[in-house]
Amino acid sequence: MADEMGKVETEVNEANNQKKKHKGKHDKPKPWDDDPNIDHWKVEKFDPSWNESGMLEVSEFATLFPSYREKYIRDVWPMVKSALKEHGIEGRLDLVEGSMTVLTTRKTRDPYIIIKSRDLLKLLSRGVPAPQAIKILNDEMQCDVIKIGGMVHNKERFVKRRQHLVGANSSTLKALEILTGCYILVQGHTVAAMGSFKGLKQVRKIVEECMLNKMHPVHHIKILMMKKELENNPALKNESWDRFLPKFNKKNVQRKKPKKKEKKEYTPFPPPQQPSKVDIQLETGEYFLSEQKKTAKKWREKQDKQAEKSAENKRKREEAFVPPKETVKGNTSKSEEEDLATMTMSIKQKAKDFVKKKRDENVNPEDYIAVASSEQPKKKKQKSKFSFF
Repeated sequence: MADEMGKVETEVNEANNQKKKHKGKHDKPKPWDDDPNIDHWKVEKFDPSWNESGMLEVSEFATLFPSYREKYIRDVWPMVKSALKEHGIEGRLDLVEGSMTVLTTRKTRDPYIIIKSRDLLKLLSRGVPAPQAIKILNDEMQCDVIKIGGMVHNKERFVKRRQHLVGANSSTLKALEILTGCYILVQGHTVAAMGSFKGLKQVRKIVEECMLNKMHPVHHIKILMMKKELENNPALKNESWDRFLPKFNKKNVQRKKPKKKEKKEYTPFPPPQQPSKVDIQLETGEYFLSEQKKTAKKWREKQDKQAEKSAENKRKREEAFVPPKETVKGNTSKSEEEDLATMTMSIKQKAKDFVKKKRDENVNPEDYIAVASSEQPKKKKQKSKFSFF
């Protein structure tokens, strides 16, 4: 009997464990969950034969748009209306109320196209051009509008971080569009993105981390470029890529510490009462002076202040005309005299060498060659020391 009770208890426990694993009755493993031939992210194109009877009820969505977009939306509305008509959706524009409305008709076959049409209106109101926004009606295209207004409270900091997403000449934004395969538009307090589910997930992560100052978009671009290269290598398909991806450490910039006010010691007694103006006059004796003497005293104090100020201004003006002090040269030391003597001797020696070199260059060889000539040089007659005439 005890064995049977034990078996029953184990069966009940197993049944309870199985129930805990699956939240709902439909949350059970399916045979196609682990099938490698099935791409679960692929969105198949809708076939009208799947819903030949159409929609039973009319679904309707309306979106308001800002006043600065009114002129553009009025100009492109015929193009938007014709694109919606191809999918059996009716579009209405109300310029008085400033709203756009989409609703299903009898010709509507795709039940999800009304959600796509709602997204189209949302993108148009957020500043996305009409030719780009119409692409959202395709089955493989999705959209995401990220609100960044409440992430940063300081306005200057918000503008600076939003500019990090765009970059110089929109270079950062173009790089993100190429790597994620999404169209990205940064305008106002929102970031509108269009693309696949995978790309939208990457864009949202990049935008949120940039606005929260967790990681700069340039670092994300480097990581995405590395992932693109690693995807092409089939040997690393089932391995972890963490060792290949760059790791960026956040640098803490030292900021000025706020000055802390020194807390005064608590005393239960109030501070002493300060003397009033009348008390001060009584102490100095000014209170008992007449009005004439008070005015004379004030005028005298004013004259003294003016005299001090004028003397100071005169001194400042005369400072410009004071000549600077001349530095008196002292007696040169023996070492300085020796250096000067050696310098003069070397200059003299160089001058002598230069003159000698010049003289050697200007030598005329004919002066030193004996010329054979018939004429002999005449000898000069020497004068005798004693002359009688």
